[in-house]
Formats: sequence, structure tokens, C-alpha cells
Amino acid sequence: MLIGEVARKSGVSARMLRHYESLGLVRPTGRTGAGYREYSGEDCRRVFHIESLRSLGLSLREVGRALDDPGFLPSELVEDLIRRTRERIAAETELLTRLRRIGTAEPADWEDVLEAAALLKALGSPSAGMRQSAALASAEEVPVPTEALVEAVLNETDPNVAGALRWALARSDGRGLALLAEGLGSPVAEVRGRAVRSITEFPDDAATALLRDALAHPDLAVRRYAALELGARGEADAVPTLVDMVAEGANDVDAADVLGTLAGRPELAGRIATGLVDRLTHGAAEPSVRRRLTQALADVPGATTSRALAELTHDEDRAVALTAAYLLGRRGAR
Repeated sequence: MLIGEVARKSGVSARMLRHYESLGLVRPTGRTGAGYREYSGEDCRRVFHIESLRSLGLSLREVGRALDDPGFLPSELVEDLIRRTRERIAAETELLTRLRRIGTAEPADWEDVLEAAALLKALGSPSAGMRQSAALASAEEVPVPTEALVEAVLNETDPNVAGALRWALARSDGRGLALLAEGLGSPVAEVRGRAVRSITEFPDDAATALLRDALAHPDLAVRRYAALELGARGEADAVPTLVDMVAEGANDVDAADVLGTLAGRPELAGRIATGLVDRLTHGAAEPSVRRRLTQALADVPGATTSRALAELTHDEDRAVALTAAYLLGRRGAR
């Protein structure tokens, strides 16, 4: 067959066939009397083999090695092709996501497109400073799609950048809360923690409702974050978890402070005192536990607290007894 017929049957242009010949990939077996290239059936099969390997992503150099090098291992090449394909798909997916987010921002002109693209790129920068600057700019200058901010905050490991991202996200539209709620269901504990911390930045009722639901979350860390924020918002539902935190020594100082503030409400003082005293009575064998619970009673008014402190002045642990006596004396001096 002449080159034109091979080109028609294979779909490879005559120019490309000549290029293959120059690279030594396929050489016509013979020539016609007029000097034209003449391809045999085996030559044509080799052209199809070349195209098949190229369709898998091989370079022409790799195609030549695959066809001519007896020591060439297909398995190694396939593994390398899989890796490169995954990298290409990841890059294309990232680009597609970025384009969709720019489209979501509804840019008015190309200046908006360029600014949004620059901020999205900066949010993914390896530089913490650039990510932080992008987060701050997104809240003040150029709106960044909420999805991008949520993704950034759920993956951010630098505490300063994370704080800036949470601040920016709390000033974005309300879709952020729904996306953060999905983050609470992540299989990764760190992501769940970032999600609940971000929810605490939203001051509205919808965020409070999410935090109430989080009190029943299977992740203990999520429950504790939610309890601290709910207590600061005056939510009585947080009391049991806060009492547990004091007893267990988990952010116990913060938990005790929140309980003390809540105890300023007469309808909650008795409930808080009872919760702390119950933990003193049942299972608080460790002196360190009794010390934390005794200290937490400091700002809780009421007769229940006074009776508990009086009993604690006789505690076998000297630090507990002295603390109880001091607190009891301070209550009497008021």
C-alpha cells in the first residue's frame, strides 16, 4: 500500500507517517519503481500498534521502546501511566472546580474574573501568609464562593490562617452553615473539629441549632466544642457536658468559667450545683477530680453549693479541704 492508502485506513496523516519514519518507529518495507513508499501488511499493523499505545498516553519515545526493546516491562509502564493519569485528572478536576466557583460568584467583567481567580489560587498557596491574606481579602474586597471558603477552612492546619478563614466564612452567605454541617459527618476527626469550630463563629439561631444537635454527636471533641459555645450563648442544654468536662479535666477551666456565668441565672444555679455535687458524690475518688469540681463551685450560688463546700472542708485531700474552706469563707463574707 502507498502512504495515502495507509493514511486513509489508519486515520494517521501522511505527514505523521513520515514523522514516524524519521523517528524510526515504522519504515516502509519497500519502494515502488517510481520511488514511492510502499507499506506491507506488517508495516500497517505496526502503525495500528503505535496508535494504540499512543491512545494509552505513551510518548513516541516510549512507544518505540515498547515495540523494540525486548527487556521493556509493560507492567512498569502501565503503573507509571496510571500515576500520570491520576495526576492529570486531579489537575483537571481542580481547574474545573475553580472555574465553577468563579462562575458561582457571577463576575460582572473580566476584572472580577481575574480577582476571583487570584484569590482562589492564593487560598491554595503553600504559603500560610498568602492564604491568610486571601482569606481576609475575600471578606472585604472580592467575594469568594462559599464552597471555596468552606473547603479551605476544613483543610487548614495553620491556626492563624484557620482563624482568618472562619472570620471570612462567618461573613459570607448562609450556605456556609449547611456545608459545615456536612463537615461534621467527615470520617476525619480533624475535619470534624474544624467544622464545629467554624460553626461557632456564626452568631445566628441556625448555628445555635446546629450546635445543639452537635451535643449528641458521636465525636466527644465535637460535643465539647459545641458545649463551650452553647454555654457562652446561655444555652442550658450545655450544662451536663460542661460538668463532665470539669470532672474529666478537658478544657476544665473554660468549662468552669462558662458554668459560673450560667449559674448567674437563678433557674440554672441549682441545676449546675446539683450536677457538680453529684459528680463529687459518685465516682470522684481521685483527688484531682475533687479539686476541679470544688473549684468549679466557686461561682455557683445557692444552698446546695454551700452544703457541699462545708462537707469538702473535711476532705482527706488537703488541697480540696483548703480550697473548700476558702470558698466557703468568701461566701460568708459577701
